[in-house]
Amino acid sequence: MTAIDQIRDTITKNDVVLYMKGTKDMPQCGFSSRVAGVLNFMGVDFADVNVLADADVRQAIKDFSEWPTIPQLYVKGEFVGGCDIITEMTLSGELDALFTDKGIAFDKDAAEKIRAANV
Repeated sequence: MTAIDQIRDTITKNDVVLYMKGTKDMPQCGFSSRVAGVLNFMGVDFADVNVLADADVRQAIKDFSEWPTIPQLYVKGEFVGGCDIITEMTLSGELDALFTDKGIAFDKDAAEKIRAANV
């Protein structure tokens, strides 16, 4: 199985996937930590893929999404964005709307707390 096949398989089998440096419990870069922190705080059940553990996957995810940076968030098989986009979507409420539209469970109160803390 190629790295691209592995990515396709992972984003098909999991509703929410974060390709990141490190893991959701031990992020290894600030950008990955921010996105994993938002998802964890909002109670989103997500699969994490540590790109530092596999150089082929680290390159393949950039090719797959045509996006040059990591982390990368996928919801229901679709690329949503990296750290800046996820941060903006969280603060605007767009991420809540996306999760609601896609049937992804999350804590709405936690999402409101993030927004209130960043006003």
